[in-house]
Amino acid sequence: MGNAVAGVTGQERKTGVDFALIGHQESWRVAADVLAVLRGTARARLPDDEIKEIFPWIPPRAVCHVEVASATGAKAHGLYIDSFIPPDRLGSNYVHENIGRVRAAAAYAIRAGAKIVSLGGFSSILIEGNFNQLPDRGDTVFTTGNTLTVGLIVQGVKKMCALEGRDIRRSTLLIVGATGDVGSGCARCLAPLVRRVMLNARNAERLYALSAELAADGSDVEISTHLERFPFQADIVICAASLASPSLLLGGIAPEAIICDAGYPKNLRPDAYSPGARIFFGGLGQITEGLSFVPDFSGVLNRHPFPDVAHGCLLEGMALALERRFEPFSQGRGFITPERVKAIETIAAGHGIHLSPLYNAAGPLERTCALLEPHFATC
Repeated sequence: MGNAVAGVTGQERKTGVDFALIGHQESWRVAADVLAVLRGTARARLPDDEIKEIFPWIPPRAVCHVEVASATGAKAHGLYIDSFIPPDRLGSNYVHENIGRVRAAAAYAIRAGAKIVSLGGFSSILIEGNFNQLPDRGDTVFTTGNTLTVGLIVQGVKKMCALEGRDIRRSTLLIVGATGDVGSGCARCLAPLVRRVMLNARNAERLYALSAELAADGSDVEISTHLERFPFQADIVICAASLASPSLLLGGIAPEAIICDAGYPKNLRPDAYSPGARIFFGGLGQITEGLSFVPDFSGVLNRHPFPDVAHGCLLEGMALALERRFEPFSQGRGFITPERVKAIETIAAGHGIHLSPLYNAAGPLERTCALLEPHFATC
């Protein structure tokens, strides 16, 4: 693996590091692909049992250099740093171990001189309310990237409503994981637009606080720590819970509900919704001017059916780097407002970063989009 990493080190010395992206892999299949690229094409792929044995011993490190281009003609240079959290160790039993891995990845980014660092996936969840757990940061700033993630989820919900001919103002919205940073941000953005909002999370105290906030602004709000206890059926669902694996089952939703799975890893079990449900993966954006990796991790880090797609949490850091705004845009929990979402969406759009085409596990939804594009254009 030394040759690939040495190439990264040489590249960062030449270009400087505007941003760093800290992430991890959501499945052993992707983890195996990461190791294959690092080992090089001359070496045979490792057997699955060997991968699972050695993966936990790999320290966080940069695996590739990243370059992102802007619609303005500007470019920003960065690193993708893998925390090498084993995909089967995302549960609560491994919190302290994983925080240590994120700290080590953050220290790597700081040593590399990154000006801004985005925390992807569980890296964000582990740190979002505990930024004091990061090492001494010097001139490096960190963002969870959650504000742009919220913006892309909300855009996706609106687009799906338009494509399906739904009037969002008549809808009942259910948010699973409502008191997290992403869930609460989605609630603030969408509650004023729907007829009723239902909030689900494990922490009852936070649920009451968010409910009171939304109700004070005139929203009709129902809350429950148990999904099956809501008195109404939801026809729009956002799944933004912090789950270690796709294990969520949905009950009490409309047969043809629009469902946004915004989890990383995904929230929903394959049998978690009715066959008539309209499901899409949310929180994803596309860089219209292109994204490149050295070594070439494009087929590994971008496993979406469209080119140059990434999660909003990572795109936020890239957008801010292109804007030359090296600031901790998203930190803490519960501070995402519609105004903040609008601000980061404007920055991203100015550099050609937009909502990605919609898709789900069955593939792209482009056929539906093409058929209904005239309707969407009028919404």
